[in-house]
This record gives sequence, structure tokens and C-alpha cells, in this order.
Amino acid sequence: MALDPSSPHSEFFFLAEQDFDLFGDPVRLPNGKRGRPAHVPSQKNRNKIIVLLALGWGNERIAGAMHISQPTLRRYYFSELKRRDIQRDRLDAWRFEKIVDQVESGNVGAMRLLDQMIAKNDQVLTDAKIRAAQNGEKKTEYIGKKEVDRQAADSAVKGNSPGWEDDLTPGKYN
Repeated sequence: MALDPSSPHSEFFFLAEQDFDLFGDPVRLPNGKRGRPAHVPSQKNRNKIIVLLALGWGNERIAGAMHISQPTLRRYYFSELKRRDIQRDRLDAWRFEKIVDQVESGNVGAMRLLDQMIAKNDQVLTDAKIRAAQNGEKKTEYIGKKEVDRQAADSAVKGNSPGWEDDLTPGKYN
């Protein structure tokens, strides 16, 4: 049965005829037009970018690996780049989920690996707490603009602000 390029399944016909390089990216042959063909984002590329972000790669390195420019990366994958800080945590959570699935099926090796992953996670959390205690870091409470202004006015009235001396003391000019 021959596939008709005009059929609804023509994308399968196109993919069967397309060549891919060693890493699974489509090979782009010159089409006689100037410049490179327009980038078409795909879910596979989005997933690849999420993994690279989780590994700590920068935009320049990701764009090079994806064979696109940095502006193209920012244009089509902005939402993935915006969540750069949480990608490592998402990858770790995904790994834990996969290992737990294996443990539930009775895989003894997965049980051992889960224990190792939990121990490593606990060690990272403990190290962070120790570092915070050594640096004397305390969680600072957010102070709003109105409270900052009120504190500044109180210190000015008490004479703690240079230049005001006792000009703000009540009853001085009566």
C-alpha cells in the first residue's frame, strides 16, 4: 500500500523520507533559498531544552546544541527558559517518581537506588542548613513601603537622622 502525500497521514510520509543525523535531528539540505529555514518548535525540542536547563546549561550553549540562534531560542522557548531555576528540581522529582514506580513493582535494585537518592537528598538539605547557620543567615521579614517610611519618620523625630537635630522636637517653637 503506497502512502499518498495528500492524505491525512502525509506527515508520516514526510518523516519516512527525511534523513536524520546521529543525534536524531533532521538533516537540512540547501533548498536554493537564502538563509536557514524557519525553526519549527516541537515537544521533543522543548523536552530537550528542559533537560539541558536542568543540567545547568546557559542559553548560548543550549542554542548551539539545538542548532538555533539565541534570539530564536528566546522567542520559541521563552516559557521553558523562564522556569530555569526549577528545572533541576523537576528533573529530580521525575527521577524519584520513576524509581518509586520501579520499587512498587518489586525491583530490589530500584529500592537500593531509592535509598541512595534519599540519603543524598537529606545530605544536601543538611549541608544547606549548616551553611546557613555558619553564615548567620536569618530569614528576614519583608517590610513594606509604609512601614519603612514610618520607621524613618520615627528615627527623624528621635533625632537619629543627621541634619534634622531637634527641629522636629514637639513644642520647640511655641
